[in-house]
Amino acid sequence: MQYIKTITSIALLSLVACSGPDDTSTSSIKKTKLCFITNVSADFWTYAEAGAKAAERDFGDIEALFRTGDGTTTKQKQIVDDLLVSGVKGVAISPTSAKNQIRMINEWATDTPLITVDSDSPDSDRICYLGTDNIEAGRQCGELVKEALPNGGKIMVFVGIKDMQNSIERFQGLKEAVAGSGIEVVDLRTDGGDASKARANAEDALTAHPDLAGMVGLWGYNPPACLEAVRAAGLIGKVQIIAFDESPKTLEGIDAGEIHGTVIQNPYQFGYDSMALLRELVLEGKSPNEAGIPENKIIHVATRVLRKGEGLKYKAQCDTWKASIAN
Repeated sequence: MQYIKTITSIALLSLVACSGPDDTSTSSIKKTKLCFITNVSADFWTYAEAGAKAAERDFGDIEALFRTGDGTTTKQKQIVDDLLVSGVKGVAISPTSAKNQIRMINEWATDTPLITVDSDSPDSDRICYLGTDNIEAGRQCGELVKEALPNGGKIMVFVGIKDMQNSIERFQGLKEAVAGSGIEVVDLRTDGGDASKARANAEDALTAHPDLAGMVGLWGYNPPACLEAVRAAGLIGKVQIIAFDESPKTLEGIDAGEIHGTVIQNPYQFGYDSMALLRELVLEGKSPNEAGIPENKIIHVATRVLRKGEGLKYKAQCDTWKASIAN
């Protein structure tokens, strides 16, 4: 199955689908509704939406609905329940809680094909997980920490919701990577998906631990919050910041030398491939095996590490994705 595509291939397909005087309108085609539900609001998810909308354009027979969660299981339940009533035939979701949503995911899965994206609920009846190998990505983040702090030191780690599977696995991988390196993980601070609380957490950490050598943000908005706090305290260069994801402020901070580096995922591909996979399951009636889902029910999308000199170039790509949503 060829639904995993490179960004270049996707871009070419999008150009073909949207160009030429002989282009036939698909407005008269009855489109099957598929949906993508996020955990919280973030730039990261905007890029995923761009991928989902590109799939909608390329295939022409699906409608990719994109909905944003607020960090709670209650909100996600409301969104999915409403979408199923409205006739949605396939669901891709980033669960807020791997354990606490097992029952509701199992109930949804009896009504429609359902996959998890970005964060998993491995004990649920989801068809598969599509996204990052978060333990390995956590290890990559840990390697960046060791680069930034070759002599060791204390670090504080920040994340939105610690019970989400991606949070659990990234933190695990991070700790594995820094074990025995002289780096001490002081604590894991959470903010419930609230960016203002993330900033307050970073400020509090600097006050409570004046000997802090580094700060690690495991969700996209955490590194910019750390950067704002470190700037305000006049500690740029003294407290190292290590990031996850591709927030515009993170990418700018990397090339400015204010953030050591970041581990980036591929949210655009998450959006595109999740819609393509659901389409095969729903419209083409393929079994999971026929659709290329492996026995372990896990489809990993590779991550990358960005360091100084690579941030703004990648930001330009992200800006292109964002602009494509309106086109």
